[in-house]
Amino acid sequence: MAAHRRAVEQIKASYAGLPEGAPPRLAKATTNLFRFRPPARQAKLSAKDLDQVISVDPETRTAEVQGMTTYETLVDATLPHGLMPYVVPQLKTITLGGAVTGLGIESTSFRNGLPHESVEEMEILTGDGRVVVARPEGEHADLFRAFPNSYGTLGYALRLRIKLAPVKPYVRLTHLRFTDAHKCMLAMQDICEAGDLDGEPVDFVDGVFFAPDELYITVGRFADRAPYTSDYTGMRIYYQSIRRRTRDWLTVRDYLWRWDTDWFWCSRAFGVQQPLVRSLVPRRWLRSDVYRKLVGIDKRFQITARIDRWLDRPVQESVIQDVEIPVERGADFLAFFHEKVGMTPVWMCPLKAHEHWPLYPMEPNRLYVNFGFWGMVPLPRGQYDGYYNRLIEKAVHELEGHKSLYSTSYYPREEFWRLYNGDAYWPVKRAYDPGGRLLDLYDKCVRGR
Repeated sequence: MAAHRRAVEQIKASYAGLPEGAPPRLAKATTNLFRFRPPARQAKLSAKDLDQVISVDPETRTAEVQGMTTYETLVDATLPHGLMPYVVPQLKTITLGGAVTGLGIESTSFRNGLPHESVEEMEILTGDGRVVVARPEGEHADLFRAFPNSYGTLGYALRLRIKLAPVKPYVRLTHLRFTDAHKCMLAMQDICEAGDLDGEPVDFVDGVFFAPDELYITVGRFADRAPYTSDYTGMRIYYQSIRRRTRDWLTVRDYLWRWDTDWFWCSRAFGVQQPLVRSLVPRRWLRSDVYRKLVGIDKRFQITARIDRWLDRPVQESVIQDVEIPVERGADFLAFFHEKVGMTPVWMCPLKAHEHWPLYPMEPNRLYVNFGFWGMVPLPRGQYDGYYNRLIEKAVHELEGHKSLYSTSYYPREEFWRLYNGDAYWPVKRAYDPGGRLLDLYDKCVRGR
């Protein structure tokens, strides 16, 4: 804690020393955001020494964690105690503070909700330069409630106390195939509501849409022993295995990071799913953060766009989104998405928020399905960048859904504040950033300033 207090003083001093008029940006080694902004307008805020696990308490099943700590570091600290965070987002370099001020989700979310729902306390550097401790009750309860989905526009999480859940050494996976989206959604709802499958308790639920007649629900159960364990950190690829087998076993650590090695399936864009290429790439490079850096380089130098022009290919639009749709409307969304966008695969992950969170107002205790899709789609002749993303935004809200803000958004200002509860946001913004030192949520997530 002494080291943490020194780090807090350091970031306060760094914040106070930033030039006026330049929006702060945390100086982090990695990012999982897909809003590419011009660097000239950003003032880097040093977050040095705020990336460690302070303590893990096996008795109370809690951990004190600095805000810039990655889930990879956090899981490495908790698993030796037989514990894990309630929700572990899919990618290793997502930070705890990032998952709470943004949104994180994983296959425990059908039961445990979103990462911020297991937070007991947050130490936050606010827009006016104060460091406050926010809890569900008390003086800063308004900030605690508004912090999720605020994306650093109300302040930065410096330290969090989170609840931990017990684990077993292995996870047994069962892949259930469906040939009809409506039946798949009904089965997912039944499994999540009952919390079991064939009379056995369920610990994890997610799924993949490959085609209208090929969908899978993957159910995971903790196990003390395993007859074998699969390894998807080398030549074998996890998402491909879902189509080839009905049963699988992983260590709990490999299960938590099963999607990271190939960034779900997005590594195919870099050729590393080709056996020859994969055999030549060091395992340490098969990681989501490496692929994200390659995307950043491509965006900066317009490499893919230049190649497309050279080969006379259609202009492509980046369609990188996660959306939450009520489970009873999930099949309708998949039908729309397959017809209008056509990208596959699509990740499906059920979730249920336990409380009302002002800036991401999903209905509490209602089962939603997160659909995640990430890639490039050729634009129809005569259409411009944003065509597909605007179609998706419109469909999501017609289906009573909601969209995460980590990537590009196109909402008009009035519609945005209606959907993301400006009436709740602005009183908290004025209380903790009265001078507007930080960007507001619309400027940051839609205008991309």
